[in-house]
Amino acid sequence: MRLFVGLELPHAIKAHVGLLTGGVAGARWQEPEQLHITLRFIGEVEGPRIADINAALGAITAPGFHLMLRGVDIFGEPSRPRLLWAGVEPTAPIQHLRDKVEQALVRTGLPAESRKFKPHLTLARFGREKPRRLTDYLTGHATFTSTSFPVTEFTLFESRLGHTGATYVPLERYGLG
Repeated sequence: MRLFVGLELPHAIKAHVGLLTGGVAGARWQEPEQLHITLRFIGEVEGPRIADINAALGAITAPGFHLMLRGVDIFGEPSRPRLLWAGVEPTAPIQHLRDKVEQALVRTGLPAESRKFKPHLTLARFGREKPRRLTDYLTGHATFTSTSFPVTEFTLFESRLGHTGATYVPLERYGLG
């Protein structure tokens, strides 16, 4: 199973984000059911390790918090972007939860994540073709802000790859509070 840990978004936030999809030729926009905030990508895991991961994540204690989405940007060079994303604020509470998730997963024997954590919501992915009108899109949506929403749980997802993209299946939810 291909796994990751993330935050699901309320339907109202997904609907608000849906207003951002469009206006960049060459972008592959995320479907509403794909929208989430990744805390930690785990990768391929089999057998008893899944139970160990579930137990480790279930032992995490952390307070709930509120987040909001603010602004849009890209990962990659402007001439060759990889992802279009919306930012997440404030970052301190989500960083705290992400650190706890990371520590729990490392205790199960998974290697530590080497990449710096940048909380974001992926809006679109880009292929080899240079997207058109990206600069206009970034300028036009620079002031994007969602309403604040509560984060009361985090989720262990299975990522199932298919011909039309990935499907994310919640396997377990872990409460905060």
